[in-house]
This record gives sequence, structure tokens and C-alpha cells, in this order.
Amino acid sequence: MNATTQLTGRKYIEIIRGGASYLRRNVKTVNDLNVFPIPDGDTGDNMLLTMLGGVDNISDASDSVSEASLAVAKGMLLGARGNSGVILSQFFDGVAQGFLGLDSASVKDVCSAFKDGVEHAYGSVLHPTEGTILTVAKEATEFACNFGANDIESFFEAFLNEARRSLDRTPELLDVLKKAGVVDSGGAGLIYIIEGMLRALRGESIDTEPIDESSKNKDKPLDFSRFDENSQMTFGYCTEILLRLQNCKTDIEKFDTKELTRFLESVGDSIVAVKNGSVIKIHVHTLTPEKVLEYCRAFGEFLTVKIENMTLQHSNNDSPVLSENSAKKERTKYGVVAVASGEGIKNTFCKLGADVVVDGGQSMNPSTDDFIKAFEKVNADTIFVFPNNGNIILAAKQAADIYTASKVCVVESKNIGQGYAALSMMNPDLESENDILCEFASAMDGVITAEISKSVRDSNMQENVPVACGDYIGIVGKEILTSDRSRLDAVLNTIDRTQIAEHDIVIVICGIDSDMTEADAIAQHVKKHNPFAEIYTINGGQDVYSYIIVAE
Repeated sequence: MNATTQLTGRKYIEIIRGGASYLRRNVKTVNDLNVFPIPDGDTGDNMLLTMLGGVDNISDASDSVSEASLAVAKGMLLGARGNSGVILSQFFDGVAQGFLGLDSASVKDVCSAFKDGVEHAYGSVLHPTEGTILTVAKEATEFACNFGANDIESFFEAFLNEARRSLDRTPELLDVLKKAGVVDSGGAGLIYIIEGMLRALRGESIDTEPIDESSKNKDKPLDFSRFDENSQMTFGYCTEILLRLQNCKTDIEKFDTKELTRFLESVGDSIVAVKNGSVIKIHVHTLTPEKVLEYCRAFGEFLTVKIENMTLQHSNNDSPVLSENSAKKERTKYGVVAVASGEGIKNTFCKLGADVVVDGGQSMNPSTDDFIKAFEKVNADTIFVFPNNGNIILAAKQAADIYTASKVCVVESKNIGQGYAALSMMNPDLESENDILCEFASAMDGVITAEISKSVRDSNMQENVPVACGDYIGIVGKEILTSDRSRLDAVLNTIDRTQIAEHDIVIVICGIDSDMTEADAIAQHVKKHNPFAEIYTINGGQDVYSYIIVAE
């Protein structure tokens, strides 16, 4: 096979698909590189779904590497999930900026673009941590660019070889990896992506069956009986379109999505209209999708069209967004978006005042696009976002940067307890959003959130707390406090070691595998140590964690 000296748009699309396919083949391996020995490893899924966002946004018709890479980057930015997914999307967005204006890319161009990718990725994180995917991308890029490759394959080979060496060094740079006995999962995911890209470059066979989302993120089968012969349309149709603008129908360079957005607002709500080169990504909830199709055809032709009856979507408990009011709301001064999993926790946040609750949490991180759709639903001048998980904050911030119809303030709540405490103290009568943000920060300060989960492997990551597979462990922040064969003992020991009982308010959030007898014993244990404590029990319905204990 002849070596590739120029990377065209078609070839770029091919290797991106190869990277996604090879990551999919190895996604479980990446997920299993989990620091905590609990069933919440999701880095592989997050990176795969981020890649799928890029794959879904490309067209085989593009032969310009500039146009193809911009389409991939836009799709990945919107589809990004989890910290590794956001960093990955920023890396490929930087690569696209490096290819800007090029019909094809030489090895020198690829080197320059990868350097831009690394710079973009580092810039997406306020305080970059070495020993992560960032380090692997940086060191591999530096090595490959200095290697003196004469063709694209040689560049990728050099990148891959150094990336593997860099990954092996990550435990020496990040103590938590060393204690857990694993390498960085994000860096491992990047290696599988690059290896898949190289295999595609070489023309090697990669699993080519249609790429699909991981099973944990698939929607449940739709129940068609929810809309029978006598049903009336209430929720309308979720309509998603990729529209290719045509020179014979419009001036592509001057085409402005503002007029398109105004039309969509006249026929529906939950609107997203994003232009990427000559492709427009459109999302709208409407009772008249035929009007949307007719209007859009005046400017171009469809690449993809998806129209779904939202009555069927509302019958599916895994809908990505839960809202107390599905209708478009009048514009308000302040709005709130929160992230939560488990019907009980989601309903609790709605009662606390969240306008929209995005379905997600540990092992199920929402995408940038999920946040943007939630912002559209809220329809407020200023929107406060509670990610409630440290691995979701970057996606929320990325969505906030993209969304321009409102001012979006991301409150960096790293767990359900912090989000609960902050939102319960929200005072919309304060003069400015900065005053409200200060109140949120004050409310979150001092809150303890303890999580109880079952170990899936032996671990010695925490000194003096050896963990055996099958033990129940108590976690606060990034620290394992206890490991016990008995789940109740794990909860009580965690409470004692964090002095949770000394707090005035204690909230016991029960998971799907919890036991009410245990929950009563937990409450009695707190009461025994602090008779004046107010104790609330919530049937949260969350998975992964049998109990979440919040102390304010």
C-alpha cells in the first residue's frame, strides 16, 4: 500500500470512523481503569459517545480536510460527556482549527494541527492535571512532531508509540493512579482512538458494523400503545435535522441562523440551530414538523431527518430531560438546571425549584447538547447550573460557552449534597447573580456527602483501609473511609468517622437496592448521637450508591 502524504477530507472522515470503531471494541477495558473499586467506570463510554457525536455530524461528500474536521469537531463538542470527553472534543476542535482553510493536509500540517489540539485541550481546563489524557496527548504530539515522519502513517505510528510510553508513566505523575494500581483511563482511551485511526490509514479491517451507543445509554423500547387510534397530540414532535445549505438556494457565507431561529420559535420550542460551514444542525419541539421541513428546504437539502412522537418519549423514563412543565415558559429573570439520577432525587430537585432536571450522574454523564437543550427549556435571562458531579462540570461549562441566548452560571457542585444545600438556599430576590452565587458557595461550604457502594474488586488505594471484592465501602470526596462486609456497618462507620451525627440536618437518600429497615437503623443511629438532629429520608432511586448521606 502506498504511504499517505496528503490527508484529504474523505480520508479524515474514514480515520475518525476507524478511531471510534476501535475505541468501541475496547470500551470496557477503558471503563475498567477506574480509580475507585465501584461499578461507576464510565470514561470509555463518555469518550465513545463523544466520538459518536463527531461521526454523526460528518458527511461522506466532503473532500476538504478543513470542512470535514470542523464538522467532526462541532459534533464532538455537542456530544462531549465527562471530563475526558470534553478534553477529547477540545483536542479535535484544536486540530480542526489547525486544518482551517486546507483542502488537504501534509505531515507538517498534521503536526501543526495536533499542537493546536494539545493547546486547545489544555486551555479547556482551568487547572490542568499532569498524568492524565492531557499529558499523553502532549508528550505523544511533541515526540511525533520531532520524529521527522515523511508520511501520515509514520506520524501516527510515532504518536502511538510515545503515547503508550507516556501512559505507562501516568501513575508516577498522579499518586491516586499509583495507589489504585491503574493507568489513566482517558489516556488509554486516546490511545485506542489513535490506533483505530492508524489502522484505518493502513487499510486494515476494523469492526465496521454500525456504531451504536453503549447499552447503558440506549433508550428503552418505545411503547407504541401510548399513542393509539383515539389519542390526541399533546407534546408534539421532537424534530432533528442536518441541513446542507445549497449555493443555488442561498448565500452560504452570509446565511445567518437568527432568521431561522425566529421562524422555529414561531412553530415550536426547545430550539437549537447551529451552523457549521454549510451544514445547519436543527433541533425543535413542534406540533407541525412539516412546516419546519418546508421552510428549511428553501435553503438547502437534508442530510438526515429524525421526527419522533414526544408522547412516546414521555413514556420512557430514560428521557434525558425531566421538566415539571413541558410547555415553553415565559421569559424569567432566573432559571435553574440541575443534574440528577433516580426518580426520587430528580423530583426532589424539582420541588426545590429546579426548572429542568437533566437525567444523569455517576456512570451516566449528560452531554454538552443535553445541557443546551435544557437551557432552551428554561428560557431565563440568567441560568444557574448544578452539575452535582465533578465529572460533569466541564460539559456544563462547555455548554455555557456555546449557549448565547442566556447568561449561564455553572455552580461547581461536585455531588448531590452540595447541589441540594445550595439550591435549598436560593433567594431570587437578591440584587444580582453574583450575590446569589455567593449564597450558593456559602451553603455548599461545610456540607458532607457520604456515599456507600459495593466494591467490584480488591483494592489497597487507601492506606489502612484494605478493600476486598464484595465489601461495602464508604466514600467522602476522593477518600475511602471504611470497608465492611455488612452494608449497614459500612454506613454507620462512615457516619461516625465523618461526625455526620453532629450536624443539625441529616438527609438519608436511599438507592434502588436499599432497605427501609436499614434506613430506620441509620436514622436511629444519628438520633442516638444527636437527639436534636432533623433527619429526612428520601427514596432517591439512584443506582451505584446504596445510600447517599448528606449532612448540613
